[in-house]
Amino acid sequence: MTVQAIVEKYQFEPLDLQQNYGENMLLFIGWDHHTLFCSAHAFVVSPKQSLQALIDGQIQAGFEQHPDFKHIDWSKVEFRLNRNLLQADFSKSLEDLGFDHKSLLRFVTPDLTGYQGTHV
Repeated sequence: MTVQAIVEKYQFEPLDLQQNYGENMLLFIGWDHHTLFCSAHAFVVSPKQSLQALIDGQIQAGFEQHPDFKHIDWSKVEFRLNRNLLQADFSKSLEDLGFDHKSLLRFVTPDLTGYQGTHV
């Protein structure tokens, strides 16, 4: 479906530009096969924080309400960063792992299939 603006020359500066986040960046995180969360969550993160700090902070805060969360074995989780397989080093900074502004991190928990096995 095409969309047509009701004003001519509809132009604006996006509010989610990197410069608007100072030292931080916007990061989208999704948990595949757990559709209780219908889309990736948006978080403001520091590129200097480690992957482990991201898990302990933002990921836990965003996803812990799911009954499967407490059963995650993070050593078995498969991570994809911007559609590419990420070799997770939990001690490295997000910056060192290749994260940048508006990256998409998706994670799959192979042994967990959602609420009562329904992918929810």
